[in-house]
Amino acid sequence: GLLGPNGAGKSTTLEIIETLRQKTSGTVVVDGLNLDNSAENIKKIIGVQLQTSGYYPGLNLMELIQLFSGLYNQPVNGKELLQLVNLEDKAKNKFKELSGGQKQRFSIATTLINRPKIIFLDEPTTGLDPQARRNLWDLIRDIRSKGTTVIITTHYMDEAEQLCDRIAIMDEGKIIALASPDKMIDDLVATGFERPKQVKAANLEDVFIHLTGKDIREE
Repeated sequence: GLLGPNGAGKSTTLEIIETLRQKTSGTVVVDGLNLDNSAENIKKIIGVQLQTSGYYPGLNLMELIQLFSGLYNQPVNGKELLQLVNLEDKAKNKFKELSGGQKQRFSIATTLINRPKIIFLDEPTTGLDPQARRNLWDLIRDIRSKGTTVIITTHYMDEAEQLCDRIAIMDEGKIIALASPDKMIDDLVATGFERPKQVKAANLEDVFIHLTGKDIREE
C-alpha cells in the first residue's frame, strides 16, 4: 500500500514506476530491472489499471479483452478472465452499461491480460458502495493469493489495513514510514496513544453489509 494525503506524490511515484512519467532524479528498480535501461522489460511484467475513460464505451467486454489481447500480443481466454472477476454473465454487455463496481472489476481484469508479476491499482474502490468495495477486496485478495504482487494507493485506512502486507506512508514526496500495518499500529500504541472513543467489535459498514447482503448487485 502507498498512502498519503492529497498532493503527497503517490500517483506521480506510481506513474514513474509504471514508465508513464519521466523521473527527475534517483533510481527505480522493478523486480531487479533498472528503469533507466530496462523500461521495455518492466512494461512486460507489470499491469496498470486504467481509469474508466480508457475504454471504448460501445464495445462489449469480450471485444475489449480481444482488443487488449492484441495490443499485448498475448492470447487470453476471455471467458476465464471474466469469470475471475465475476463478470462472465456480462460478456456481451457494452462497457458503458456496467455499474461502477463492475467497471472497476473489469478494469482490474484488463491488468491481468499480460500475466503480470506486479499490478498497480490507483484508488480502486473510490466511489463504490460498501458491497462493491468489499467484493473488490475479495478480488484483490484472490489475485494476491495466486502470487501476483498488488500495489495500491487508497485514502481508506481500513482498506489498507485489511489488504496490505506492507505499507509506505508518503508526505511531501518522501516516505516517512514503511512497515506492516500491525507494526505501525503497535508502534503507535507503544507511545501511549489511546483512541478517544472506545472501539466497538463492529462498525457502521459492517451493519450495512449485514443488513443488505454482500451479493454483487446490478445498478
